[in-house]
Amino acid sequence: MIKVSILYPYRENGHFDVDYYCATHMPLAAELFGPSLKGWSVDVGINAGPPGTPPPYVAAGHFLFDSTDDFYKVFKPASERLLADIPNYTDGGNGTILISEIKVSV
Repeated sequence: MIKVSILYPYRENGHFDVDYYCATHMPLAAELFGPSLKGWSVDVGINAGPPGTPPPYVAAGHFLFDSTDDFYKVFKPASERLLADIPNYTDGGNGTILISEIKVSV
C-alpha cells in the first residue's frame, strides 16, 4: 500500500482554510478518485515540538492506494479540477507531494 501526502508549508500570515480543505476539497478528491482510493485523512499542524513554535506544515492531506499505478490512473484525469480548487483554500500554491510506501500500520 502507498500513501500520497500533500504537505502545505506553514507561512507566517499565510492563508489556509482548514474547514474548506476538510469539508470540500478532500471529499471532492475522494469522489474523483473513486474506488481506487482506499482511505484519506487530514492532519493540521500544531507546533514544531516546543510549545508556541509554528509548525513546519500548516496541514497535510493523505490518500491511500494499493499502488502508485492506481494513484496515477485516477490523478491524471482529476488533476485539472483539483488544482483549480487550490485558491479556494490557500494562497500558498501547490503543496509538496510525498509518495511513500507504508511498511507498518497498526
